[in-house]
Amino acid sequence: MSELILHHYPMSPFAEKARLMLGFKGLAWHSVFIPSVMPKPDVVALTGGYRRTPLLQIGADIWCDTALIATVLEHRQPAPALYPAALKGLARVVAEWADSDLFWAAMGHNLSPKGAAALFGSQPPAVGQAFAADRGAMSAGMTRLRPGDAVSAYRSYLRRLAHMLHDQPFLLGDAPCIADFAVYHPLWFTRVVNPAVAGILDATPGVLAWMDRMAALGHGQAAKMSAADAIAVAAAAEPAPLPDEAFQDDHGIPLGSLVTVSAQSFGQEPTEGILRAATRTHYTLERTDERAGRVHVHFPRIGYVLRAVRPEGRA
Repeated sequence: MSELILHHYPMSPFAEKARLMLGFKGLAWHSVFIPSVMPKPDVVALTGGYRRTPLLQIGADIWCDTALIATVLEHRQPAPALYPAALKGLARVVAEWADSDLFWAAMGHNLSPKGAAALFGSQPPAVGQAFAADRGAMSAGMTRLRPGDAVSAYRSYLRRLAHMLHDQPFLLGDAPCIADFAVYHPLWFTRVVNPAVAGILDATPGVLAWMDRMAALGHGQAAKMSAADAIAVAAAAEPAPLPDEAFQDDHGIPLGSLVTVSAQSFGQEPTEGILRAATRTHYTLERTDERAGRVHVHFPRIGYVLRAVRPEGRA
């Protein structure tokens, strides 16, 4: 029950980040396609509420967010390293910037009126409307860049990336690290998924050459799996024993408490469960689903909100 199962869909930029990390590690994995918009009943059966893409499933353990998935893959296959010892702190900081500021600037450009028209123009109007409504609900309360402001930021970020690549093949040196994978995926969406707006990349040929080097890493060895089979894998397994890591109590919530975890901003649907671990890097919730059985759902600390559920039943 230790096979890697990635729940994703082809045009998801964060899923491309995960697919490329799997390729970099030379790993074999199972591919489960999920819907790009709600409802996602098979996803929710595993997570209890969290619906962002992708998820990594290993038996009855569900790992949420590519920042945490990267750590899981690093432990699974330490070499080649996503977090080289000499660059570990810097690489994480650049990756966090890329997954937030760079990502939202890129998507503001990618889904501008021109970009959205190119992306959905050949499909029935209901497809684009459903996508817009779904992402609008996920970003409720967020401050989003206007298209013009997003383009300005995106251009500036691309120039800065070009400077980083001026005399080296990858962002932080001679080999790719987590920073490269986090930077690559929003640019991949521009170049591959919505090439109608890819002209913005032409001013930075060094970035384009770097993207070619990243794409050449491939996606590893993927085999298709159905969502039903993936859920059956979870139901037949037990969550892996939790490692003996220190409990970092920053909230005054003891282990064994009923809690919710939700994303800090985009996609705030909560997952409710029993808090089984709160280490320096992540939370683990235990929950039971009638289809998936008993599972452990894992979230990174950074970017997520932990709340105790009140006795009357809700956080």
